Amino acid sequence: MGSMLQGRNIAFVVANEGVERVELTEPWNAVEDEGGTPQLVAPHAGTVQTFDHLDRSAAFEVDAAVADVEAGEFDGLVLPGGVVNPDKLRTSPAAVHMVRRFFELGRPVAVICHGPWTLVEADQVRGRRLTSWPSLRTDIRNAGGDWVDEEVVVDTNGPNVLISSRRPDDLKAFCGEIVHRF
Repeated sequence: MGSMLQGRNIAFVVANEGVERVELTEPWNAVEDEGGTPQLVAPHAGTVQTFDHLDRSAAFEVDAAVADVEAGEFDGLVLPGGVVNPDKLRTSPAAVHMVRRFFELGRPVAVICHGPWTLVEADQVRGRRLTSWPSLRTDIRNAGGDWVDEEVVVDTNGPNVLISSRRPDDLKAFCGEIVHRF
């Protein structure tokens, strides 16, 4: 077990349903393995239902509802993907506000797969270089972002560090950048 993230609290903000399991668990484990404290934050208390693509997978207990915490309580933010997760998350005003606050506070944000939909809703991709699942390319460009097709992108041309990756195959590089940048 490492100590690069010792004393750091990392928010994993997700919808209560539709999270791609591996995009939650692998970054979570990377944070824990380096001594950080991940916390599962969702619009509603209870559980988060994950999926392995289209198949139901494990359920995880929510640590806190979005309305009960502030971005300033955390040192970084991870937004996992899955198609349903960010689509639901971007309809939660409290979740979108919390995501926006991470940028305002200059805290690092990591996002993978379809996760940038929440960033688009929070108006935080304008002028930023990032990647995602390819189907989000037009959404990101229409929101003023510079979409690229790369394994992992680290953008420092804004108020914070923005780390992005395309898909589960990119998780090794994505998790490495989370540990390094958080």
